[in-house]
Amino acid sequence: MTRDQAREAARDILQIIPLVMRAVAAQLRSAGELPAPAHFGLLSMLSERSRTLTELASSQGVTLPTMSNSISAMVERGWVRRAQPDEADRRMVMVEVTASGKAALDRVARSAESHLAEVLAPLDVPSRRRLHNGLGVLRKVFTPAPSASAVRRRNRR
Repeated sequence: MTRDQAREAARDILQIIPLVMRAVAAQLRSAGELPAPAHFGLLSMLSERSRTLTELASSQGVTLPTMSNSISAMVERGWVRRAQPDEADRRMVMVEVTASGKAALDRVARSAESHLAEVLAPLDVPSRRRLHNGLGVLRKVFTPAPSASAVRRRNRR
C-alpha cells in the first residue's frame, strides 16, 4: 500500500468509526440501555482488569475530576466499586467492575450487536464477504502482539 493509499484508508476509518458508534449509542440510549456512551467503554476496559482513576482518565483523554465523576455515576448504578488493594497506601484506589456491571455490559453488548446485525442484514453476500474480510484486516492490524512474557507463559503450558 502506498503512503497516499494508507492516508486515504486512515481517513475512511476515521470517518466511519464515529458514524457506527453514534448509531449504536443512539440506539442504546433510545432503548434505555446506557445513560452515557462512555460508560460502555469504561465497563469494557474494567472487565479486562481493575484500573486506577489515573489509568482510566489517561486512556479516555479526560481529566481526573471528569473521570471521577463518571466513576461516581457508575458506582451509584452499582456497576463498579472503588477498592484499596494496599492498606499501607490509601492513595491507591483501584476501580473494579461488579457482577451488576458485567451483567449490564453483557446486556448492552447484546443490544448493540442486535442493532448492528439489523443494519447489516440487507447487505448482499459479496458485500458481506468484503466487509468480513476488511474487518479481519483491521483486527489483525490493531490487535496488539502478545508480550514476550505472555508467549513464554503460553509455551510453558
